[in-house]
Amino acid sequence: MKKANATMMKYINLNNVREVMQQIETATKPQLALLTNLSVVTINALIQELCDGGELFQDKVVPSNGGRPAQAYRYNYNFKLALVLYIKEMKGQELISATVMNLENKVVLKEERILPAFDKQHMLQLIARFIKEYPSIDMIGIGIPGQAVDGDITVSSHEELIHSHLIREIESEFQLNVLVENDVNAAISGYCTQHADMKERSVAGIYFPNRYPPGMGMMLNGQMIRGKNGMFGEIKYLPYSPDWHRDMSKDDFVLNVCHILQTINAVVAPHQIVIYQERVEREELDMAWKQYGKDHPMPTLPEIVHQDSFQHDFDAGLRGMVLQALKSGILSEAL
Repeated sequence: MKKANATMMKYINLNNVREVMQQIETATKPQLALLTNLSVVTINALIQELCDGGELFQDKVVPSNGGRPAQAYRYNYNFKLALVLYIKEMKGQELISATVMNLENKVVLKEERILPAFDKQHMLQLIARFIKEYPSIDMIGIGIPGQAVDGDITVSSHEELIHSHLIREIESEFQLNVLVENDVNAAISGYCTQHADMKERSVAGIYFPNRYPPGMGMMLNGQMIRGKNGMFGEIKYLPYSPDWHRDMSKDDFVLNVCHILQTINAVVAPHQIVIYQERVEREELDMAWKQYGKDHPMPTLPEIVHQDSFQHDFDAGLRGMVLQALKSGILSEAL
């Protein structure tokens, strides 16, 4: 029992040092002892272990006021890397974006490639090339227009992804943890991260791609609402939904948007609804929604926010989720 307690205490102390070093980047042993409330003797042993593992390395020697110069240590943000992938539409074709990021959320490398159609084998080859070039990749994050259940993509606006077993094949071939996130969930998470005043509120986000059905995500008091099997927000299954793959006039599109806004407002009454779309001018949509509200009175109305760049919020959200998972993985390895 004593050995188990000692192991647990070392695990806690090691992660304490890790978290402090990730925040401040450089420190001497006395500084770390002060910041972690640990003894210098304990800090000595922990720093040695982190240096041996490559997580810390010696930095410059810091002069002191009359005493011996102190050795500083620097956190190695490239100790573990993450590969973040996503598929999106661009000019009627599929674009695969790959980003290698470190523990400081800095981009080490970014590459984008357009394919005429979804090609699973190409994705596997792309991942293999990045892992060979960056052996420190320890996690893969994938943003998809849909939902995955137990590694199987069960719902997607891209039909070629459904039951493609892509996630399972990636996990099996590369033996790495794979985080899969719905694209709209990632976008609304990124939006809320960048708008701290929304942390304690309910915020819904709706993405209307140009040639695919819309999707929805929602944050409630800083937490993502996911629903059973992560299927919250699959609004293309609402009753009387149109065929989103066909050509649609501006009037029809605006009316369908208003129907969706009314439904969301009636069911969850969010403080804000963030809209991502490029089909009509925002002023046209705002005027239509204002008139729609007069014809269909509601006891409360959400604030409608138009975001110009879905990609910006999506990138911020997905990378934030992957970074959190990557750091959590490092902390759990210490046990």
